[in-house]
Amino acid sequence: MSSLSVKFLAPSILPCSSNRFKSVRLHATPPQTVAAPASGAAEIGAERLEPRVEEKDGYFVLKEKFRAGINPAEKAKIEKEPMKLFMENGIEELAKIPIEEIEKSKLTKDDIDVRLKWLGLFHRRKQHYGRFMMRFKLPNGVTTSAQTRYLASVIRKYGKDGCADVTTRQNWQIRGVVLPDVPEILKGLDEVGLTSLQSGMDNVRNPVGNPLAGIDPHEIVDTRPYNNLLSQYITANSRGNPAFTNLPRKWNVCVIGSHDLYEHPHINDLAYMPATKNGRFGFNILVGGFFSMKRCAEAIPLDAWVPGDDILPVCKAILEAFRDLGARGNRQKARMMWLIDELGLEGFREEVVKRMPQHHLDRASSEDLVNPQWERRDYFGAHPQKQEGYSFVGIHVPVGRLQADDMDELARLADTYGSGELRLTVEQNIIIPNVENSRLEALLDEPLLKTTFLAEPPILMRGLVACTGNQFCGQAIIETKLRALKVTEEVQRLVSVTKPVRMHWTGCPNTCAQVQVADIGFMGCMTRDKNKKVVEGADVFLGGRIGSDSHLGDVYRKGVPCDDLVPLVVDLLVEKFGAVRREREESEED
Repeated sequence: MSSLSVKFLAPSILPCSSNRFKSVRLHATPPQTVAAPASGAAEIGAERLEPRVEEKDGYFVLKEKFRAGINPAEKAKIEKEPMKLFMENGIEELAKIPIEEIEKSKLTKDDIDVRLKWLGLFHRRKQHYGRFMMRFKLPNGVTTSAQTRYLASVIRKYGKDGCADVTTRQNWQIRGVVLPDVPEILKGLDEVGLTSLQSGMDNVRNPVGNPLAGIDPHEIVDTRPYNNLLSQYITANSRGNPAFTNLPRKWNVCVIGSHDLYEHPHINDLAYMPATKNGRFGFNILVGGFFSMKRCAEAIPLDAWVPGDDILPVCKAILEAFRDLGARGNRQKARMMWLIDELGLEGFREEVVKRMPQHHLDRASSEDLVNPQWERRDYFGAHPQKQEGYSFVGIHVPVGRLQADDMDELARLADTYGSGELRLTVEQNIIIPNVENSRLEALLDEPLLKTTFLAEPPILMRGLVACTGNQFCGQAIIETKLRALKVTEEVQRLVSVTKPVRMHWTGCPNTCAQVQVADIGFMGCMTRDKNKKVVEGADVFLGGRIGSDSHLGDVYRKGVPCDDLVPLVVDLLVEKFGAVRREREESEED
């Protein structure tokens, strides 16, 4: 099998997200047996650098000799290749089996609980038995009115069990799906240019970019073509790409296009940072950022630069190094940064270089294009685009939750006032681009933007993020979305603040809501109240920063009962963020 065959296109001529890269040809690289690195990880022996996987019948499987001590997820992958549910149409037969029959066999039970995640389907066994959450690939967070209407039509049929969320990776998730409907849903997704393939478990997650790409007067580069290319490459044009579906753990990628760093590069496994070298545009590379239950780490420089019109080889090489060498025992120690730690940064880089075309990778450029002094902009409300006479409108979606009617109405607004396009943000909000300035006032007067999804939300609501919580997620310890709204509303009545404070709520230590990057973060736990009764609580984090001066926050106080959070947050806002208690504010006015 050849090492790589891809038609690389210059960003200026890449199609926008609505087009599909039909001309891209993809071939995987077999795992490479390499000698021990000459430097950077001298203690690593040649036997450790033997790839753990091998290609068999078109799929990559863990070698027999490396199967001792592997985790249950790895065993499920060995027992049955998950991608066969899609690539060999196994989902058609599985969907016909009554769930009562599925439960009688470990193989089919693992299909619905584990392997369907390769199709973006997550069985909600604990909270909503027999129903699934469905996640998609939505590169750069760009979606169309037709896609939004279709997803609304899917969840509407499930009544109170159906809803949608905007995720912290610029993506849609829908809820309430039942297995017999899946084949028809997959066909509908394809008709509107969506796929759910390779969006869960040990796969590359949705590529993140600047939500203002292509319309931002201050952008460095339009990230849409890059993320489109990455997504189409990784999924083989939504047909399935087994070269990257047996990773040791999930893997996140982003392309930076703004000084604002809306994309959060420091928490991605691979981040492309814009930089020029010898007069040529390209990207410096960061690697290894991640969150998990046991450890969180910021991405670090790989000391590498790639030209902007040739971004795929380094992505391929990094993924293959991770696939070939990553740990498959303890899943809490299987993210890519653990491999970087083991090999040493230079040792890891050498493994990447060995998987590059011509075995070469330029060293990093000193000509970074991101302005580290840049003050991050607020995208809510109306703002002028680079296209004269047009604006974009940022709207607030409270904790990212939408119902079918909300989605239909957003699709209508995008068609009526914009270009039929919506942009999702990592803060779980939505941007309507390409609005003619003459129509701005009418859009801002629409009832939806006056009552539900405000263009100018209250200041503490602007930075509010919440994961799914235990309403739907079996891993969540506490309810998050409604509680986040309730606590924030109560706090707003008690204090006045002059600038947004980013507050993130996550239901468990998996930290899907990224509490460590928040100004104030809340991680669900069980604790005891003043009467020694076991109640829902939160570990409170403080001090997270985003942007060029990024920093992961630290635990401020552990095990705070949820009923005691409002006074604690009020005190923090006053002491750390310059808030003023409203009774004091009123007395001073008197």
